[in-house]
Amino acid sequence: MNATAGRHAALYRMVMDKHVCPWGLKSRYLLRRAGFTVDDHWLTTREETDAFKAQHRVETTPQVFIDGSRIGGYDDLRRYLGKPVRDPDAVSYRPVAAVFAMAALLALASSWASAGALLTLRTAEWFIAFAMCLLAMQKLQDVDSFATMFLGYDLLAQRWVPYAYLYPFGEALAGVLMLAQAGKAIAIPVALFIGSVGAVSVFYAVYVQGRQLRCACVGGNSRVPLGFVSLTENLMMVAMALWMLLK
Repeated sequence: MNATAGRHAALYRMVMDKHVCPWGLKSRYLLRRAGFTVDDHWLTTREETDAFKAQHRVETTPQVFIDGSRIGGYDDLRRYLGKPVRDPDAVSYRPVAAVFAMAALLALASSWASAGALLTLRTAEWFIAFAMCLLAMQKLQDVDSFATMFLGYDLLAQRWVPYAYLYPFGEALAGVLMLAQAGKAIAIPVALFIGSVGAVSVFYAVYVQGRQLRCACVGGNSRVPLGFVSLTENLMMVAMALWMLLK
């Protein structure tokens, strides 16, 4: 039996004409899912919100009260309910895992649509090309942030800064040309060059110098640790370039 069933919670959250607090909605959802009866109090103006904060000596909303005792905001509620709270500074492989998973699904779908089979030789080719395009897209959302992080470990970029800004465009170009099976005279040398330089740079920074850095593979704001995954991205480009050259 749910120990919280039948208990009451009071939720104070901002609901204004031009702003509905997302954390308030998430808090209400958590409370109801946990079996609480929720008294949902709306703070509909800035003045009302400021007065509530001053009265309860809090700096943020939403605020949750259970059985008359203040629990706190959304993260505090998660802790109270025994749920994990995300650490914004924690490293994670989730962003790059999502890219590779999406690339794999796109490759499988393309293979099925074109050949009526999931696993073909083209599936592997498409997987690498799709992954390159998706990774480049992440970098191109904020090229300057990517370049700043990339400069922390790439050996060529440290010697010639513009390379850090050109890299995502080169990766995107090579990926698109590989998907189209066109422009091999451009795609092969570009992928081979940036993949080789990247692999050497990552290997040197991680396995020779022993540095603990964050990888710019999914953009300059990522918290993916530099290491095996970063090396894999570059080695995939090299492998694809060599395969196209041999073909």
